[in-house]
Amino acid sequence: MTSSVKHVREVAAVDGKLPDEMLRATRPYIVRGLAADWPLVQRGRASAESADAYLRRFYRDATVNAMLGPPQIGGRFFYNDTITGFNFHNVRGRLDQVLDELAEHRKRPDPGAIYVGSTSIDGALPGLRADNDLDLGGRNPLASIWIGNRTVVATHYDLPDNIAVVAVGERRFTLFPPDQLKNLYVGPLDFNPAGQAISLVDVRNPDFERFPRYAEALQHAEVAEMGPGDALFIPSMWWHHVEALSAFNVLVNYWWRQSPDYMDTPTNALMLAILTMRDLPPEQRRAWQDIFRHYIFEPDPANLAHIPENARYALSPLDEDGARVLRGQLLRRINR
Repeated sequence: MTSSVKHVREVAAVDGKLPDEMLRATRPYIVRGLAADWPLVQRGRASAESADAYLRRFYRDATVNAMLGPPQIGGRFFYNDTITGFNFHNVRGRLDQVLDELAEHRKRPDPGAIYVGSTSIDGALPGLRADNDLDLGGRNPLASIWIGNRTVVATHYDLPDNIAVVAVGERRFTLFPPDQLKNLYVGPLDFNPAGQAISLVDVRNPDFERFPRYAEALQHAEVAEMGPGDALFIPSMWWHHVEALSAFNVLVNYWWRQSPDYMDTPTNALMLAILTMRDLPPEQRRAWQDIFRHYIFEPDPANLAHIPENARYALSPLDEDGARVLRGQLLRRINR
């Protein structure tokens, strides 16, 4: 990364809140100090030990998933050299024991990597959100906590919109717009460290001989350097690489979708398309490309005017009942 890389734009909250238009943005932004008054942020500014003690006040025998890696991985949770496995292992244990391990690792000159990712706050630390929360205008987001030491999460995207709040420590996000897919050298869709396909490029030390198009991706990158209380909005489908830069880091994030809960993830459609269309002859693929454009990507009400509204079935506007019927039809077809 060089000084020529663009930095994520900074915006201001309105009366301490994010108005609806900001929560529907299509480009990332930072709000400095949005969570500066959280007790967790204030305790973290005092010391890692103070933040640790504050978190333990809300612990109620919760078990969590943790990723553990040896010092040799440099905090980067990734594949092994042959992409047949990973350079870390997963364990499940009590959150207070993970905090104990993190405290012990802070004393070591060359600690291993420890990371508790995407854990429900209300499940693991009930009551924490009472004084450490954001007002998202009536939305009911999935609120998660991420706890660890100096770790690196490879470039990936998420389907929901996302607000990430640095509560303790410092983080660096490197973001890429969705159209940079071809330049990010993404690995397997269905075999990856944490459920999302990731870029194989090490953002901290890119190998341009192996990944030459990554130089083009960097021309579109935006970097967010964040401290305690800062919040970053990451729009749906934006690629992001995350570096935790302190010996003890806590991040709180909120995920929500701008679509109804009954809609399935588009990833299912992608995997079905691989199963049903990717290996068709070129002319047939082009025909299906036109069909998808007609019905999905460039829909025009005039395309359906010849069908009575009561007879459009799957082509009707989708609602919860229609989604249930459509899902049942798909399951029967897949399982026949």
